[in-house]
Amino acid sequence: MALIGLIIFIIAQLGYAGSIRMVGVNKYMAWITSMIIQTLLLYIMAMLNWLRFGLRAVVILGCILFLVRMVMAIFKIQKIPFEGFHYFDLWMIVIGLSLGTTLYSSPLLHYDNYSHWALIVKYLVLQGHLPIASDAIISFTSYPPATALFITQFVTWVGFSSGAMLVGQFLLIWAGLYAVFAVLRDYTRSTNAFILCLTISLINVFNIAIRMNNLLVDFILPVVAAAGIAGVYVYRHQPWLQCVTAFLFGSELFLIKNSGTMYVVMIGFYLLYLLMKNSKEIKWFKRFGKSLGLTALTMVGSYLSFFWWNQHVHATFSTVSKHQISTSAYKNQLASESSKVIMKIGNKFLHQIFSLDSLSTRGFLLVNLTLIIAWVVIRLYLKKPNNLLKVLLPLDASFVAYYLSVFAMYIVSMPYSEAINLEGSERYLSSMVILNMLLATMAMDRAMYEPDVSKRGIRSFKNIITKNTYQLSALVLALFSTILMFSEINGIKYRSTIGKEELPVELNHIAKQDMKYNHTKVLVVDPHTADVNDYYAGYVGKYYFFSDKVDGRENFMLSNSDFKKVVQRYQYVALPEWHRTFTTMLRKTYHEDYKVGLYKVTSKGLQKVNQIKN
Repeated sequence: MALIGLIIFIIAQLGYAGSIRMVGVNKYMAWITSMIIQTLLLYIMAMLNWLRFGLRAVVILGCILFLVRMVMAIFKIQKIPFEGFHYFDLWMIVIGLSLGTTLYSSPLLHYDNYSHWALIVKYLVLQGHLPIASDAIISFTSYPPATALFITQFVTWVGFSSGAMLVGQFLLIWAGLYAVFAVLRDYTRSTNAFILCLTISLINVFNIAIRMNNLLVDFILPVVAAAGIAGVYVYRHQPWLQCVTAFLFGSELFLIKNSGTMYVVMIGFYLLYLLMKNSKEIKWFKRFGKSLGLTALTMVGSYLSFFWWNQHVHATFSTVSKHQISTSAYKNQLASESSKVIMKIGNKFLHQIFSLDSLSTRGFLLVNLTLIIAWVVIRLYLKKPNNLLKVLLPLDASFVAYYLSVFAMYIVSMPYSEAINLEGSERYLSSMVILNMLLATMAMDRAMYEPDVSKRGIRSFKNIITKNTYQLSALVLALFSTILMFSEINGIKYRSTIGKEELPVELNHIAKQDMKYNHTKVLVVDPHTADVNDYYAGYVGKYYFFSDKVDGRENFMLSNSDFKKVVQRYQYVALPEWHRTFTTMLRKTYHEDYKVGLYKVTSKGLQKVNQIKN
């Protein structure tokens, strides 16, 4: 990692976060809000074909803002008050640094890293513009570029690598989780804060299908949505800041992935509710009309960035890619799906969501049981009214709506072979579990809040037993939160260890990664049939050699002449792992005995090299 570039990037983040705090942005919301602002600036630059300039200009602007703040502080023009440092701040810093260093040394292994997410970052870094129609290497052309743009900005300054990409994404995730602490009404109550820390630890259990060592946005979506809802709540007495926050987070969610629409709708409904609740209008219809108008204006504004993206996709690419929003594609898909097929997929989907073996179903039950038990304890034992059951209703409604939207996605935009197996379903469904776990915890803080300041001091406990119980509970929560997070860190390390024998790591042992877009024909010889059949070998090869003409193949049970014809179709052959049939055919056909390596194809045989020459 380039140390100077990292320092410049950090200074830029301090500049943006500090500057927006000067206009009233909450301390905990500042980091994720500033990152979203940078992402949207990069998006505008990319759409105007100024991405290469934007990757530097946005960071330099942040550094300028930092210098301006320093000058203002020296001359005491404007000073941001210090809001204190709490136990959970230290917890977030320590765990964040531990996770960040672990991720930096982690390889990318998941299929979707190579089918799109890592590939698009590499493309943006090296090409300096969004994909165009002639770039066959990018398959999922409709996927919005928000997270890829921020990661691209990070690796542009610190150096390109798998670990750097993961750290860039982690900054977004950790900033989003840090923003959730903004909802705490009393930062001195350590138990409430560590309940939130415990929730952050627990969501990693439901993130197991995604995990932070993959460039998949299914974890970023709920985290950013939770941060956006936290912001709408925190600024409930500042309608203009509420609407600006909803606009920024809505725009970001739209541009993270098409499925971000559901999360934007949730932010929109919550914004409408709070605007109405805190409106000074006496007559309800005026209050409703004004609140609805502000909400509609905010949500339509946030959609404009996504509308621009859709127009760009339709204007640039003639073919419809997977998961692209296309009315004609949906009609064709529905026309090809018989009612029998839909029923078959529906039955399998229902079986999964009603099965206790499903992790997402366990998450749904956990959210419900937690809020019900918390309501009983707070209402009946502590004799304090609370609205946790009222909170549970919209959370369950969001579960139902999201489940229906996921089912619709399998019906209208997925091939039958993937839909019938519900591929990725746990990943998709767990996203809503993660969001609602965070929202439920945020609601519990409000339910446990003591509005009477005189009852919040160290001498306000009923007796020494309740005081000790409170302090012990805070300690236990802190320990469990820390243990669970280090368990996640160890899980990432373990996955990296066993991944040393997987294709992406093996390619790194036989050749240098190609950093120039090319059209070189490369054959990746993989002894694992599954890797070839699901195109994993081909996708990994395309990413590593940065060529749109890479094929993976396992079957070489051919005659000598046919084997020669197959090999001669390519300019290079990558043999990352010993392949019995391929090695035998080399010996029979070319009288050569190669086990692993990168080879240039010549008329007489294979010549070993360490990188592709374009």
